[in-house]
Amino acid sequence: MSTFAPDSLTLNRKLPLWYQVSQSLRASILGRRPEDPLRLPTEDALAAHYGVSVLTMRQALKELEAEGLITRHRRRGTFIEPSARSSAPVRLLGSVDAIVAQQSGERTEVLSHGPVPVPGALAEHFPGLAEAVHYRRLRCDETTGEPVNWAENFVRPELAGRIGPADLERWPMTKVLRDVADVRIGRITDTVQARLADPETAQLLQVPLLSPILHYTGVTRDESGRVVDVALIRYRGDRFSFSVTVEAP
Repeated sequence: MSTFAPDSLTLNRKLPLWYQVSQSLRASILGRRPEDPLRLPTEDALAAHYGVSVLTMRQALKELEAEGLITRHRRRGTFIEPSARSSAPVRLLGSVDAIVAQQSGERTEVLSHGPVPVPGALAEHFPGLAEAVHYRRLRCDETTGEPVNWAENFVRPELAGRIGPADLERWPMTKVLRDVADVRIGRITDTVQARLADPETAQLLQVPLLSPILHYTGVTRDESGRVVDVALIRYRGDRFSFSVTVEAP
């Protein structure tokens, strides 16, 4: 029987290994295609794939099992739950894969894309740059079709040339930048604010005008510190959860 092939992972030795592995595998599961196999490789095979011990791999799988993303059967193996949804709050410990996992698991429609003048509010992030490539995307629940959030991304033109709409229909922008555009991501700064739905947001998310939403701003920098993407995402207030875990030294 064929098995699911998870994405590769570059480990950060400053973060718990089990956490990084669980978030990377979580993102792969939530971003899988319908035709992908549901059976996961064995613990030994997964441990070798990620370059960790079997005990670390077992802890990562236990985390995903607790979320309801996988089921484990003695002698039969480990399987992805086909109806699993990204419903549990994501614990962020500084991993790029945690950001990818948070943004995965929804059907995405690219509404428009093309070059635009850099908005005045974002000029500080793109000094000396007259234009950026602007992407507008709507994400919906795969089961109900209900809108969950809509996003705008402003990406440096030289990187946008490597990105196709089909990439963004399958993967979050963070993953596309890293794995398709080959950006070595150095840092992502997230800000979440409570706001009221403007007319465009109310229409796209199918909520009343001026109803509460959560507005997410994500500024992604490469390893040199240069901003490569600014994301503006509007979440329905009833469909978003966010938690941060601080680990004591």
